[in-house]
Amino acid sequence: MPKIGLRHLMAGCALTLGLAATLPAQAQDTLTVWVTKGFYKGEDDALLALIDRYQKATGVKVELSLYSTEDCIVKSVAAVEAGTPPDVGYCTTYDFRTTGQWAYEGRLEDVSDVIAPIKDSFQPDALATTFLMNGKTGQKAYYAFPIERQTMHIFYWKDMLQDAGFSEGDIPGTWNEYWDFWCGKVQDALRAKGKRIYAIGQPMSVAASDTFFSFLTWANAYNVKIVDETGKIVLDQPENRAAMIEAVKSYSSIFTRGCTPPSSVNWLDTDNNVNFHNKTTVLTHNATISIPSKHLDDSTNQTLTEEQRAQAKKNYEENIRTTLFPKKPDGGTLPNLAATKTAVIFADSKNKARAKEFMAFMMKDENLTPFVEGSVGRWYPVTKSGAARPFWTDGTDPHRAVVSKQFTEGTLPFPFVYNYHFTTVNAENVWAKALNRVVQDGVSPDQAVDEMIARIKEIAG
Repeated sequence: MPKIGLRHLMAGCALTLGLAATLPAQAQDTLTVWVTKGFYKGEDDALLALIDRYQKATGVKVELSLYSTEDCIVKSVAAVEAGTPPDVGYCTTYDFRTTGQWAYEGRLEDVSDVIAPIKDSFQPDALATTFLMNGKTGQKAYYAFPIERQTMHIFYWKDMLQDAGFSEGDIPGTWNEYWDFWCGKVQDALRAKGKRIYAIGQPMSVAASDTFFSFLTWANAYNVKIVDETGKIVLDQPENRAAMIEAVKSYSSIFTRGCTPPSSVNWLDTDNNVNFHNKTTVLTHNATISIPSKHLDDSTNQTLTEEQRAQAKKNYEENIRTTLFPKKPDGGTLPNLAATKTAVIFADSKNKARAKEFMAFMMKDENLTPFVEGSVGRWYPVTKSGAARPFWTDGTDPHRAVVSKQFTEGTLPFPFVYNYHFTTVNAENVWAKALNRVVQDGVSPDQAVDEMIARIKEIAG
């Protein structure tokens, strides 16, 4: 393949993004890229197609490594500490666990020259996640690329609900009654028929990012305020401490009542999905619609049998429901807690110019949009144009229609947006540790919350 000079590349794909640097052409440039492996084939195919387009446009060889959710973060942290990171990293838990800390420590490349010229194309609350403080310079800048977004949804099997003798009209819309319905009536009815079924797949483990996303949704339901907009910890204020105790009681009670599989204290991020797909559980909550989208992906997967594809299509269109959470305990509407997935270029990257060029290429609408939509709804767009596409807005897809409604109605950021130390809080999963102190160690919710507050202050205070 003929080598294309960087000056021509800038004209073709990066000049419009404000990149002015040029490099002499080399015999063979190589770019190392680490990404979280998709949950199903369509996701990975969309990434491979994007990389193939970039390689054909530039002659640059991309060495791609796909890792599981947990391996991606563990390997990235180790590589950064060793000074040998990839050129580009996109692990889907960077935003929760490392991006803010790395920016503060000066371990990320400032990418403002790529982001600033196109910043108006992004949804503001998505872009805000990437504008971070560098502790070495004392200045904020864009140290990451917003790629995709997520918020929390509930899924249940309509056919399993019917098998228990109930209809969707029987489901309560208020908080305590909602969980009691699934834990009590639905589970009891299925158990009475001799089925070893759990009503709810409740992430409980320290190892799963699902646990803190789900639990912080519970904390929002109980009106817990953890930090203020200046980053000051306010969880120790009496009203917030009391509300957090109630949130811990409510979340952990699903485990102590035997409504979630005992193994949920050891789940990784895919396990609530797997248990749902296997119909071990009737309902679960998850921070993307990867659960129904897996069945949509399977419905066109030619490696499956015709019968399997037909069943997957029926599951997506008829059997699986995507819904909002019930009303909060006080009767209010639960706000949507949203996260923005971030890709980064490392300060120790060996090929920063090409890394910026690759990310500039990826951020172009004709490349980013098919990449996001390739996840068939698992991830929501970060761009205004992406969110306005019929893929999300035409109302024909019952699952994506719910997601679009949630983001359109507005979202709330995570505490780490205001205080980067909360990436460490999340990495340590202080939230899950408190839950496990209750369900495994038998301490009171009051003690577990006091230990949580002490540890958060130690990390982030």
